[in-house]
Amino acid sequence: MKDNDNLTIERPTFVTHLECAMEGDHYPADQVHNLSKAGKPLLVRYDLAGVKKALTKDALAQRPADLWRYRELLPVRKCQDIVSLGEVTTPLIRLPRLGARLGGGEIIVKDEGRLPTGSFKARGLVMAVSMGKALGIKHMAMPTNGNAGAALAAYATSCGIKTTIFCPADTPEVNVSEIELQGATVYRVNGYIDDCGKIVGEGKAKVGWFDTSTLKEPYRIEGKKTMGLELAEQLGWDVPDVIFYPTGGGTGLIGMWKAFDELEKIGFIGSKRPRMVAVQASGCAPMVRAYEAGTEHAARWEDAHTIASGIRVPQAIGDFLILRAVRESKGFAIAVDDDKISAALNEVAREEGLLLCPEGAATYAAYKESLADGRVSKTDRVMLFNCASGLKYPLPPITRTLDRHKPIDFSQF
Repeated sequence: MKDNDNLTIERPTFVTHLECAMEGDHYPADQVHNLSKAGKPLLVRYDLAGVKKALTKDALAQRPADLWRYRELLPVRKCQDIVSLGEVTTPLIRLPRLGARLGGGEIIVKDEGRLPTGSFKARGLVMAVSMGKALGIKHMAMPTNGNAGAALAAYATSCGIKTTIFCPADTPEVNVSEIELQGATVYRVNGYIDDCGKIVGEGKAKVGWFDTSTLKEPYRIEGKKTMGLELAEQLGWDVPDVIFYPTGGGTGLIGMWKAFDELEKIGFIGSKRPRMVAVQASGCAPMVRAYEAGTEHAARWEDAHTIASGIRVPQAIGDFLILRAVRESKGFAIAVDDDKISAALNEVAREEGLLLCPEGAATYAAYKESLADGRVSKTDRVMLFNCASGLKYPLPPITRTLDRHKPIDFSQF
């Protein structure tokens, strides 16, 4: 086995068509698509009976441990179109000290901050850009709260695709800088991410770029799906009892739900499913409001604000898919306050040595609340998703100093 076998060995492909997530009508594969005729996301469909015959667990185990090991369940057909910056399998990190303190079940963090560009956005964008390359797209544009833009810039630049990216004016400086440094042209916009998205949509006809917004193309969801494929394999072809997922556009939650369905149909897992929990911030919680109201769609959240910028998404085009996955799994949607997010970040870092991003910290805060109010039991094995490296976010200043020229009072240590 060579480290790049997944990128260089041709594998059979099984994409049959694309399907409107709302209406179910079909669209041809291997053509450029954005939304369906109904203005809804398109889902990639596979000949899963064919995949079942072609792929075994033993064969999979012999492949290098990266995202591309699941080629039979991915849309990129030819090796020449794969764009890669080293999409490693991300680790599962146990939090035993906090688990014991809380008196709950096993707490596991899937740390997506180990991926290229330091976030789980690499999964979706590596697939979108690879398919863009395959389909001959020359210019891609997107709105971003930061991490998605960085991933698009990096992957597109690596294969010569031009990128134009728009972000809210208060996007963290590190994100804006990395987007531009990795080859994109980035603009700050005086609005939210959906305001940026409107600019991208308007420019589609006027500039000719491809709209790579969340769920407005079919392939980011296929990249995010690999979180579910990977997680099940890491757990010995099992799934956790509960998944807490930081939810903005919700592509990952939708993708994992799709992954579990596909894995069952190819015989890799059974019918057991985790309860899917959509975690949002109290200052921007459209999914929570819709879940509690029993509606299928989520109205736009006005005056959205939170320190967890990645989940500050006032309105998501895939709202009905998020809510569907939550309800079908018997999960729920929960919002946590910013002060609890900050406290959770500090608690995990100081007790377990794991630096979460604010969005990841929101999942731990949500778990604590859910354990306390009984929505999660003390025997549940829970999976928290840390979606980015905590090093990409502002850290608390440390002002403690020591003057080596003066007598040192060693009793203070």
